[in-house]
Amino acid sequence: MTIHKEGYTTIALSILFIFVINAVVDYKYHNITWLRWFIYIFSAALFIIVLQFFRNPSRSFSSGENLVICPADGKVVVIEETEEGEYFKDKRLQVSIFMSPINVHINRNPISGVVKFFKYHPGKYLAAWNPKSSTENERTTTVVEHKNGTPVLFRQIAGALARRIVWYVKEGDQVVQTEQFGFIKFGSRVDVFLPVGTKVNVELNQVVKGGITTLATLS
Repeated sequence: MTIHKEGYTTIALSILFIFVINAVVDYKYHNITWLRWFIYIFSAALFIIVLQFFRNPSRSFSSGENLVICPADGKVVVIEETEEGEYFKDKRLQVSIFMSPINVHINRNPISGVVKFFKYHPGKYLAAWNPKSSTENERTTTVVEHKNGTPVLFRQIAGALARRIVWYVKEGDQVVQTEQFGFIKFGSRVDVFLPVGTKVNVELNQVVKGGITTLATLS
């Protein structure tokens, strides 16, 4: 397991904070043993929590020409037909994955193809399970066209805790299935919009792994 590049600055700042708070306690309160031990334990826990936020575990990825691979770790919270109003402006099959703070936060391309559309939207930080988060929160929308002509839309959505979305794609890029397309710091949600009638291979509340779990099979 390695640490993702998006965590370098946060981890460095955390180490600085831990060093300062420990130095202050050791200098000013060296005779209060319980307080020093409390700060030591707090510092260790904080460091471990920050590290796990940015972990990048080694994985053997799934692949398949007509497979849609899960773009994120988490739990499936939505499988339903809905109106997609930004790009398709028609009915699509939505599959949503909720990423908790303990999940890996890397986002991966569900299919290979060409990026036909990309847009970043600044916005609010409503809780990820709020239905309005899909249209009002900070988010990105990416549409990749499969070589058979099928477009798949996937959307990074920030939540109440996640306050920074990172992306690595732009319109015109040729992307490869399971390679990284972005990162959401501290979790949130990723929505995938598929053609109506697509065979879905997951169930509600199923725990999924980014780059491993097969989300759906394209016609």
